Amino acid sequence: MPDALTLTATTAADLQAIGERLGRALAIGDVLALVGPLGAGKTTFVQGVARGVEVPADRHVASPTFALVNEHPGRVPFVHADLYRVERPEELRELGIEEACERAAVALEWADRFPQVVLADHLQIVFEPRPDGRRLRLTATGPRGRALIAAIKE
Repeated sequence: MPDALTLTATTAADLQAIGERLGRALAIGDVLALVGPLGAGKTTFVQGVARGVEVPADRHVASPTFALVNEHPGRVPFVHADLYRVERPEELRELGIEEACERAAVALEWADRFPQVVLADHLQIVFEPRPDGRRLRLTATGPRGRALIAAIKE
């Protein structure tokens, strides 16, 4: 199974479609570490992931920039966290991210700010804005991450 994959998305719909494919493969304990600048498409991608884990269509999946953590019901529980406004590592404990990883699939925006909260086996997705859309660089850090890359390629 591959350790890395690079994909291109030219539209928001492309980002969501890639996210949806990935979401269909997610299981409890899976962690997506999302990295990229403001406006890179992380939340748009997560909206597709939410569709893939079957979050009900009437649930609004938005950036948890101010709430920091949003949890959604689905085929597997889905936790979407945003670490952009977290200032100190101590705050991470209060957010319950470690516990969330035991009972849900988790997407962490701005995961590079606090890499210590990311499980050793995760899928890192780096979003690179380009003039023609976005490049997504997916890197697996363990067997589950590799399985997710394999699933997204199918």
